[in-house]
Amino acid sequence: MAEFTLNQPIETLDPQIEVTSSGNAPLPIGRLRFQLVVVDDAGNESLPSTVEVIVADTARPTAVLDAPEKVGFGESFKLSGERSVDIGGQIATYRWTLLEAPTSPRGPTRPTDPIVRPTDPIIRPTDPVVRPISPVINPDLGGTIRRPTPPQ
Repeated sequence: MAEFTLNQPIETLDPQIEVTSSGNAPLPIGRLRFQLVVVDDAGNESLPSTVEVIVADTARPTAVLDAPEKVGFGESFKLSGERSVDIGGQIATYRWTLLEAPTSPRGPTRPTDPIVRPTDPIIRPTDPVVRPISPVINPDLGGTIRRPTPPQ
C-alpha cells in the first residue's frame, strides 16, 4: 500500500500498486490524475501514461462527463453523464454548459485566435451588420465629400 504525495513519484518493482486512503489522510473528493513511467533494464524511460480516478462525494452527487476526444467538422456527437453517481441518493437532472468555443466556425487557425467565453456578447446570424460609415472623397467631383449609403 502506498500513500501518494502530489508530484512525488513512488518507485516499485511490482507492476501494481495499491493507493492508500486512510482515515487520517483520506484522498480528496474529486478528480485525481496518476502517471506511470516505466524504465527498462538499460535505463530507457517510457513516455508517461496517465489515468484519471474520481473519488466520489458521499453527500453530494459526483458528475462524470464523457465525450469523444475528437470529432470531424460538421459532425454531431454525444456527451454522456451516465457514469455520474449519487451515493445514497438519485440524480434528478443534468445541467449541460458549453464553456469555450472558437470564434470561427472552422476553429482557430493560429494559437493566438480568440476563443468565445461565456462573458462575450453573442452575435447571431440574424443580427444586423453594423459597419462604420466614413467619408469618401471623390476627385471626379472636385474633391467634394460624399457619404456612402449604408448597406440594407
